Amino acid sequence: MSFTPRPYQLDAIEALRQGWADGKTRLAVVLPTGSGKTVVFSHLAHRMLGSLGGRRALVIAHREELIEQAASKLLAVDPMLRVGIVQAQRDDHQDADVIVASVQTLAVKRRREAIRDIGLIIVDECHHAAAPSYMEVLEHFGAWRGVPTAGFTATMTRTDGGLAEVWEDVVFRLDILDMISDGYLCDVRGKSIKVDTLDLSRVKTRGGDLVDGQLGKALEDSGALDAIAKAYTQHASDRPGVVFTPTVATAQGAAASLRAVGITAEPVWGDMGRDKRRATLARYEAGEVQVLTNCMVLTEGFDAPHTSCVVVARPTKSPGLYVQMVGRGLRPAPGKHDALLLDVMGAASRHRLASMVDLTAREIGEPEEGRSLREVAEVHVAAEKRRALAARVEAEEINLFGGSAIRWLRTGDGTWFIRLTSAMFLFLARDPGTRLYRMRRWTETHGVHGPTDDVARPLPEALAWLEQQATVLAPGAFVAREARWRLGQPSSKQLGLCRRLGVMVPRGSSAGDVADLIDRARVGGVLGQLTSAAA
Repeated sequence: MSFTPRPYQLDAIEALRQGWADGKTRLAVVLPTGSGKTVVFSHLAHRMLGSLGGRRALVIAHREELIEQAASKLLAVDPMLRVGIVQAQRDDHQDADVIVASVQTLAVKRRREAIRDIGLIIVDECHHAAAPSYMEVLEHFGAWRGVPTAGFTATMTRTDGGLAEVWEDVVFRLDILDMISDGYLCDVRGKSIKVDTLDLSRVKTRGGDLVDGQLGKALEDSGALDAIAKAYTQHASDRPGVVFTPTVATAQGAAASLRAVGITAEPVWGDMGRDKRRATLARYEAGEVQVLTNCMVLTEGFDAPHTSCVVVARPTKSPGLYVQMVGRGLRPAPGKHDALLLDVMGAASRHRLASMVDLTAREIGEPEEGRSLREVAEVHVAAEKRRALAARVEAEEINLFGGSAIRWLRTGDGTWFIRLTSAMFLFLARDPGTRLYRMRRWTETHGVHGPTDDVARPLPEALAWLEQQATVLAPGAFVAREARWRLGQPSSKQLGLCRRLGVMVPRGSSAGDVADLIDRARVGGVLGQLTSAAA
């Protein structure tokens, strides 16, 4: 048996079986394009057949390419498996262990009624399953009557909704960044193709996404197709690629623009003759054609791992569709280091369009031009770690300093200090990127100096050392948090000093409050000067 499953593929199968054991029936698995969804459900069918009590497995797909792929993978997993195809004139289901059928054919009542003894249902590209044709077929074969049903897709979103009525739970989901990090997919680097004359704000929305016809006309009228060809020669001249367009006319126009700049390109579209389309795809896979332009027919079931450039000339509001388009370029191949994403952008748009950040479910922020998805994620993770460390340090500091009997204050930049006299204070200097602190003393005559050993210490140790020094060097009443003098009214001398320092004194402030304002301003100024001098 070939096509040994990868660890995550086995995890997906186990998640489905566990979900069924827990009493659920209709379960979905979301795996990125290129992760081997067909391999997963082929192994699932193979492993489940022995437990179906003589019943059979049914795989439902909606395109010829998907049907052929599924049948091929099933036989690769188990060459002894009897696989039948039910599509149009083909009706090979009588003796099959696994039936791969088109939803269009099963939508015909007499065709689906001829197929019996189904004990497992698998739906490929299951984000389509909310459509009435799918719902009718799934109902017929028992998806709502206890027959285990598994759906596979790269994206669990569909603009016309209803998916929650079909799928009870997503039992396994793998993020594209995990696939890239583990080497199962290529990293992707994005670059925008900005077309100043392209105004997408005039394009209307229907069914949750931009209207294809209006979008196609906007691309043609703006000269975007020539801009795509120029960008391809500049950034991807040595890369085989796929261009996604909204209409047949724009697919044909994009191919013509590419040929005009010396790049071999051919268009494919849905109503193209089957033999002609197969021949075009074969020439692309053989390297005779460098670029395929297409009117949204290669978003599903297209498998050409050598593709290393994807041009999204079909701006979309749908993250799911965007993921499907870009995913065509992420499969690894010999000699392929990464994938290049060229994203067509207009000068104006009132729409929130999908972009490279929508390839992952993680929050990574907007990528900088030229950075890869993995690089953007790594920068975001590092920033998150820094923020988490800062939050932990902040919480620890507030807890320790706030509970001390000594009057600790903090400057505007976060440095904790104890004011001893007008010419001396103690403070803690944190080593960058750590939670260790060094003890420091500042005097007007000698500046900054530390203890003889000058070792960075954990905060509790450093705090205790400085507090001990404070009680030796200054009167207890001056450094104590609860000193009685702090409760009195501020003196005229204090208020005058605040005016000279430019410090605002809130109404109702006590003598202690004003003393703290003065000390923060003075010490902050001294430390600021020291930092500037060091820089």
